[in-house]
Amino acid sequence: MAEQGLTNEQVLENITAKFGEAIFDAHEPYGLLTITTTRDQIIPLLTHLYNDATLKMNFLTSLCGIHYPENKDQELGVIYHVHSLVHNVRLRIKIFFPIEDPVVPTATNLYATANWMERETFDFYGVQFEGHPNLIRILNVEDMTYHPMRKEYPLEDGTREDKVDVFFGR
Repeated sequence: MAEQGLTNEQVLENITAKFGEAIFDAHEPYGLLTITTTRDQIIPLLTHLYNDATLKMNFLTSLCGIHYPENKDQELGVIYHVHSLVHNVRLRIKIFFPIEDPVVPTATNLYATANWMERETFDFYGVQFEGHPNLIRILNVEDMTYHPMRKEYPLEDGTREDKVDVFFGR
């Protein structure tokens, strides 16, 4: 008899049993279980997902930054995608924090692949990964004084007069 695959409900039940109220805003857009936690709980949660004999979520698919300037005291965030290769189940984890305090613990001790992903997130969003072995810019020039993916800059030059708005759907 074939073993039944792991469901999103089983994953959520497992992690909420261990982390309780530190797991919130759980939903399933397009079937992908998505949860939010705190930056204090992200490494214990990732460690649990990695080591749990049932879940076996030991592959970090991606890690990236996000910027919501309108969310007071939660402007910046980091999104983690972890995957159980055994069960073919994915989980998206989000954390948010103030832009004035962009410090998050590194996941490089758990996932070697987090190294470059954290460097890219630092480079583009300014997130400081505490404990990272080599947190330097990876794609932009080293003397750059800003983080280009933050939504702090206009997308286009409002003073341009050489374009016709009708061609841009306005």
